[in-house]
Amino acid sequence: MKDPLKEVIGELKLGWVLENHEHEIAEAARKNRSHHELLSRLLSGEAEARQARSVERRLSAAKLPMARDIESFDWTWPKAINREQVRHLFTFSFMRQKANVVLIGTVGLGKTHIAAALARQACERGSSVLFTSAVDIINTLAAQRGQHTFQRVLRRYTRPELLVIDELGYLPVDRVGAELLFQVLGERYEKASTVITTNRAYKEWAVTFANDATLTSAVLDRVVHHCETIVIEGESYRMKGRIDNN
Repeated sequence: MKDPLKEVIGELKLGWVLENHEHEIAEAARKNRSHHELLSRLLSGEAEARQARSVERRLSAAKLPMARDIESFDWTWPKAINREQVRHLFTFSFMRQKANVVLIGTVGLGKTHIAAALARQACERGSSVLFTSAVDIINTLAAQRGQHTFQRVLRRYTRPELLVIDELGYLPVDRVGAELLFQVLGERYEKASTVITTNRAYKEWAVTFANDATLTSAVLDRVVHHCETIVIEGESYRMKGRIDNN
């Protein structure tokens, strides 16, 4: 025999309530909870479950390369890092201002760790996020150049409220690649925040953008205009064990 209550709950797509209402009703009777308290517990449970599913969907869409949080960052390793500046990023005031973040340092100093932690927390706070590398952006867009799908694919990088571009400058980029990166950054300018990790100081960005001074200047103008720049100095953390053993 069909249960009318379960049917209504199912039609309303209240998954958590459907799974837990019998237990909650029994607990309410045993603990003499009021109807108001019972209803509040059922709706709160449903809301929390939906929020958790929403966060999981955003985390899946973000394509994070690793699960990181700022609490696990080793502050003792870099020779120089502005800890308070990094901590302040996690207030996400830069996102409210549609500003950017650039993390500059050689390999193995935790730039990607910080960027991934920011991306994860942004997902948990309800923002749409995408984590990708500069090379992946270039390769994906280059494959779509001249196709009717180009604008749709471009929106993959321009639409998220937070875009993380990892490893900018690690590999040489030809003019086509440089122009595609510029297009992404230009579309996001003052509309959404971008976090960039790079091994190159700003004065070296021309190497990344096909040694084109005009293009590089245009990129820097859009990236740095509203930007938190964090420079990290030191030896690669991946070399820590070898250094400690010497």
